[in-house]
Amino acid sequence: MEIMLWGIAGVAAVAYLPLTARPPARWRSGIKTLPVAVFALIGGLSGAPLLLIAGLALSAFGDWALSRPGERAFLIGLIGFALGHLCYFVLFAGLEHLAFWTVLPFVVLALSTELWLAPHTGGLKIPVRIYVLLICAMAVAAVNLPHTLRLASVGAVAFVLSDLILAIQMFRLDKAGALSRGAGYALWVLYVVAQALILAAFVL
Repeated sequence: MEIMLWGIAGVAAVAYLPLTARPPARWRSGIKTLPVAVFALIGGLSGAPLLLIAGLALSAFGDWALSRPGERAFLIGLIGFALGHLCYFVLFAGLEHLAFWTVLPFVVLALSTELWLAPHTGGLKIPVRIYVLLICAMAVAAVNLPHTLRLASVGAVAFVLSDLILAIQMFRLDKAGALSRGAGYALWVLYVVAQALILAAFVL
C-alpha cells in the first residue's frame, strides 16, 4: 500500500512541474497539494511520529493556499508552512544535542534577509521575518540529527534552498520572466525532494 502511495505522490509531483507557471485554478491547486498530502497519509499508515505527520499535513495545506491568488492566500500559506516548520523543529530538537557551530550559517542567512528580502516584502514584512526564523531554527535542529536520520538533515537543507528560491521569485524577480519560470521548476523539485527525504528518514 505504501509503495503505491509513494508512486502516486511521485506522479503528482512530476505532473505539477509543467504547471508551476500556469495561472491559478482549483484543479492546478489540487495537483500541487496531492504529493505532500499523500506523504502525510504514508506517515500515518507507517506509524511515523505525530509531529512529522502534522508537519506534512500543514505543508500540504500551505501548498493549497500558496497556489491560490492574492496576498491573503499567500499569508495563509505562509502561516501553514510556519506551523509545519514548528512541528519539525520540536520533533528534531528532541532527538540530538545541538552543535553550536551549525547555528552560524543559518544565523547569517536569517540576518542577510534583512538586506535583500525584508525591504521588498511590503505589508508581509513581519510574517516573512517570523517565517525566516522558524525555517532557520528547523534547519539547525535538522542538521544536528543523529546519523540514522541524515536523510532528514539533507531534506531540511533542500527545504531551505527551495524557500530561498521562492523568496527571490516572489519578491525580487519579474514573475512573467523566463528566470522566474526556471526558479519555479527548481524550487518545486527541491521542495518535493525535501519533504520526501524528511518522511523517508522516519519510515524507511
